[in-house]
Amino acid sequence: MDFALPTTNADWLPFAAACFTALIGLFALFAPVTTLAAIGLAPSAVRKDALGGARASLAGFWLGVGILGAALYDQPFVQLALGAGWLFSAFGRLVSLLSDGTTARALFYLLIELLLAVALLGPALGLIAV
Repeated sequence: MDFALPTTNADWLPFAAACFTALIGLFALFAPVTTLAAIGLAPSAVRKDALGGARASLAGFWLGVGILGAALYDQPFVQLALGAGWLFSAFGRLVSLLSDGTTARALFYLLIELLLAVALLGPALGLIAV
């Protein structure tokens, strides 16, 4: 299987979103304490279980789907799967904003999650022309 870089905007958007997902996964893998602090989940006493959980649940997932999404950026099903993941992350964030209160950090993350979802779902659903 040959790998070629994207050539159109409809290809670049899912490729860039997948690369960004992989990058945050890589960051979470090597800096779990910083990652947990950035999303407001920093444990009061850094425990190995918490770090292992962050590396497995956050970093492993983001890194895995990001790398696969970047490698198969031109496959609509891959775009739909990763885009749905980011869309439902945004939905969870919205539920939290409505029930737990609004913060600037939460609004920023909601915007990032929505942008990633649109970058992945737009081309897959034909909303962004080639």
